[in-house]
Amino acid sequence: MARQMLRSGTSVGAHYREAYRARSTAEFISKMEGALQELDETTYWLELLVETGQLSHKRLGPLMAEADELIRILVACVKAAKGK
Repeated sequence: MARQMLRSGTSVGAHYREAYRARSTAEFISKMEGALQELDETTYWLELLVETGQLSHKRLGPLMAEADELIRILVACVKAAKGK
C-alpha cells in the first residue's frame, strides 16, 4: 500500500508538470484532471494505511489537509481553464 501511495502521490507532480507544458487548453485540462485523479487515489491509500495501522491518525491529519488544499488549487485551475 505504501508503494501504491508513493506512486500515485508522485504522479500528481508529474501530471502537473505535463499540464504546465501543455500545448493547448484541452491538453492542460486533461493533465490537471489526471493530477486530480491521482490525488484522489493518494488520499485513498493514506486512509487505508491508517485503517491497517501502518500510519497514525495523528500523521494523517496534516497529510489530508495538504491533499485537500492541493485539490482546491487544481480544481480552481481546471475551472479557470474551462472558463476561457
